[in-house]
Amino acid sequence: MSADLIFKQLFDQSSGTFTYLLADRTSNEALLIDTVYEQHERDRALVRELNLGLLHCLETHCHADHVTGAWLMRHALGCQIAVSKHSGIANAERVLSEGDEIRFGRRVLRVLETPGHTDGCISLVLDDHTMVFTGDSLLIRGCGRTDFQQGSALRLYRSIKNKLFALPDDCIVYPAHDYSGRMSSSIGEEKHLNPRIGGQANEADFVGYLDNMQLPHPKKLAVAVPANLQAGRPADDRIPTPPEWAPVVTTYSGTLEISPQWVAAHVNDIHILDVRTEHETTEEATRIRNAQLIPIDELRARLSEVPQDKPVMTLCRSGKRSVLAWSILRDAGWERVANIQGGLLQWQAEGLDTTRAVG
Repeated sequence: MSADLIFKQLFDQSSGTFTYLLADRTSNEALLIDTVYEQHERDRALVRELNLGLLHCLETHCHADHVTGAWLMRHALGCQIAVSKHSGIANAERVLSEGDEIRFGRRVLRVLETPGHTDGCISLVLDDHTMVFTGDSLLIRGCGRTDFQQGSALRLYRSIKNKLFALPDDCIVYPAHDYSGRMSSSIGEEKHLNPRIGGQANEADFVGYLDNMQLPHPKKLAVAVPANLQAGRPADDRIPTPPEWAPVVTTYSGTLEISPQWVAAHVNDIHILDVRTEHETTEEATRIRNAQLIPIDELRARLSEVPQDKPVMTLCRSGKRSVLAWSILRDAGWERVANIQGGLLQWQAEGLDTTRAVG
């Protein structure tokens, strides 16, 4: 992989969907491919934490098994939604055709129209031909189904054989889905080993295989397709709001965090749980006023001492071990709980009020 490229492969377990983040390391300009609605907070947090400027959310096709997060991402980060001109997807700022280029910094993705799974399927090839994002056209040891949504086994055969298999053998294949724990393949592998279209398989073999699969329709078909034809825009046109109890931020790891400044301004409305060890608090007498002290190694045994009538904000020296405290409380049923970002060190660095233990 080129040193100037940031690349992240993300996964949604419930739908078996891969989302891909690519960014140019020099300019920090970035693209997202095939986002998932339920993973919006995760993806937004990653973009924010890497200090990237998101230019586009790209859809390889109109998905039938999950709802895209593209509309949410546009409203959160100001990016453009980009889709195939044949996809039927509305609410997109950019419509893509064969040969179009999507630039991010000094890097480029080029569009290949690869219909067959749907009319609007596209694949996206990195400028140096080291990566191709194939959507549901070519999967790892498989391909997209062709029995609904304008599917055509013949068109898909020609898309794969004439366009995707024309790429270099060492070009890495990154599909939109996998259900068996496989992360990637290569054009060379699929040309030789794909049981549907690899080796000596011809057009009749491929079409006969797909036309006789008799698969059940995706469980989310009735919800996903109409939603995705609107690029994930909700029917009520409302953006999901953060929790009312605090302006929390979801980190890439999934932790809910809160700024020290907000906690300091709302100390009467929340409960602060300091989970530093007894050794630490003996050596360092600094406290946040009215914070409850329960060492992290005692927390599971003393959960009944932590109130639930107010939001709980966890704290330690640096904000690392208090993430574990946050997780323990969430797993035990506390819904209104967040970790104080940066811990006591950041609290002090921001000049917020502290007290000192006596004795």
